[in-house]
Amino acid sequence: MAQARARRAARPREEVFAAARAAIAEHGVAKLTMAGLGKQLQMSAGHLLYYFGSKDQLLLETLRWSEEQLGVRRRAALERGGGQGGGGESAGGDVWARLAAYTELYLPDGPGDPRWILWVEVWGRSPSSAEIRQGQLEIEAPWQADLVALIEEGVAEGEFTAGGAHDRAVQIRALLDGFSVPIAIGLPGASRDEAAAQVMSVTAALLGPKR
Repeated sequence: MAQARARRAARPREEVFAAARAAIAEHGVAKLTMAGLGKQLQMSAGHLLYYFGSKDQLLLETLRWSEEQLGVRRRAALERGGGQGGGGESAGGDVWARLAAYTELYLPDGPGDPRWILWVEVWGRSPSSAEIRQGQLEIEAPWQADLVALIEEGVAEGEFTAGGAHDRAVQIRALLDGFSVPIAIGLPGASRDEAAAQVMSVTAALLGPKR
């Protein structure tokens, strides 16, 4: 009797996420299929569906993994007395500089940024899935919490004059989302540098002038 072929071990989840993000960056979400991704990873589409349940769930978990990676950079950028900004510059202890670093990390790198394309796709799937909506809230929560903490710190130091840190953080993130989507989808005239400048200008009005 011929010896049965050994089953190929499942790929680590991180490898699946990295491959999915790379495929999205190269071809977009529309051309990402479970069969195609499985072939790239030398896994069957059935194995991927077993682990993730659906393409929607794979996109959500890939976004979660991507945001966790970026979260390491964000926490370093917002650390008091040090850290790196979005472009590798030191943000220092200045809350305004750290707020600028937060903005740089939040905005897309440019048209087709796979992280932001994932966000757009997840938002589009949220209305029909309570599970996707809940996952989205969980992924967004650290961005909100870190911004609230930074605003509270700025108020305590007399750098920010506005009260209601939670509300201000919601407003700033809505502003960032509004500028980010046109950049990510490649809308003509959408500029990352201009978006960052506009966000900081409106944020300065919301939080009060630097003393």
